[in-house]
Amino acid sequence: MHPAKPFHVHDRVTLLAFIAAHPFVTLAGAVGGRPFVAQAPVVIRELDFGEIVLDFHLSRGNALAPFVVQGFRAVALATGQDAYVSPDWYGSEDQVPTWNYVSAEAEGLVAPLSDAEFVALLDDLSAQEEARLLPKAPWTRDKMSPGRFEAMMRGIIGCRLSVERLEGTFKLGQNKAEAERAGVVAALGDHPVAELMRAAIRD
Repeated sequence: MHPAKPFHVHDRVTLLAFIAAHPFVTLAGAVGGRPFVAQAPVVIRELDFGEIVLDFHLSRGNALAPFVVQGFRAVALATGQDAYVSPDWYGSEDQVPTWNYVSAEAEGLVAPLSDAEFVALLDDLSAQEEARLLPKAPWTRDKMSPGRFEAMMRGIIGCRLSVERLEGTFKLGQNKAEAERAGVVAALGDHPVAELMRAAIRD
């Protein structure tokens, strides 16, 4: 997370909605003193007593895969739009270049899914992403040849990150004067970050 408090986001609903909209996350974990990074799409689940988990899968050839059974701590980073901000756009003196962006972090312990949870993940993940393609008729594994799905499952491992920390950075110029932010928005034009900045100003 960015260290400046004006950019911090802790609202659970906002952050989960952000991850749901940007589900292809970067996973960072340290195992045996070495840092590892993987990328994977996630499905968000809310379990009993409000516990939040991120379910995902990795190729068995992934460097992190051998450590899933023993478990390890990791951070999942979801990233959204970003934009370079020129100092010239503020309309005031002594500014420096910066970058506006939005991201969310979920930290916790990664452990393996059960067989039933693994199948449910793959079905739910395809349904989640196929829904974004409507009105296209959704793909389901029923379209696969008998036994093919099970054979392909042997090449991947199902994982669950139990979320213990959920935080976000929505760096949208909140530390700048209203006129300075307006100058950046005008310069960015129809860039998605400009709309995010407008929404932040309205809020």
